[in-house]
Amino acid sequence: MTVDVLTEIVIERPVEAVAEYVGDPSNAPQWYANIESVVWQTDPPVEVGSRMDFVAHFLGRRLAYTYDVVELVPGRRLVMRTAQGPFPMETSYEWSPVGEAATRMTLRNRGEPSGFAGVAGPLMAAAMRRANNKDLARLKDLLEAT
Repeated sequence: MTVDVLTEIVIERPVEAVAEYVGDPSNAPQWYANIESVVWQTDPPVEVGSRMDFVAHFLGRRLAYTYDVVELVPGRRLVMRTAQGPFPMETSYEWSPVGEAATRMTLRNRGEPSGFAGVAGPLMAAAMRRANNKDLARLKDLLEAT
């Protein structure tokens, strides 16, 4: 069963500011509650082919995975993908202007869980949606405070 979770939020900051902050994976632990660390395998800044090791906690489990940047349109879109582990995942961010100084940020997680994760797909999707909404609210608070 494919899991496809789409969440979005409007942040009262220009697209350039939101895309610059979110587009740097090193910032992920500051706004994602479940991400513990990000370690670059390649040198920053982010570009197609960049690789980063993430450590996260989700549904009571520790997850370690490597993301590969597979698409980058600066200031518009970033797509990262992992193929290893029980839940291969693609995460994409899109940023679009809302008026003069606000940004609509879209976060999408798609994957094809296997094993137990495959059976629990609908529960995982609901948990991901809740977590993503909280993370986007945290990001909004963080960026609007600066």
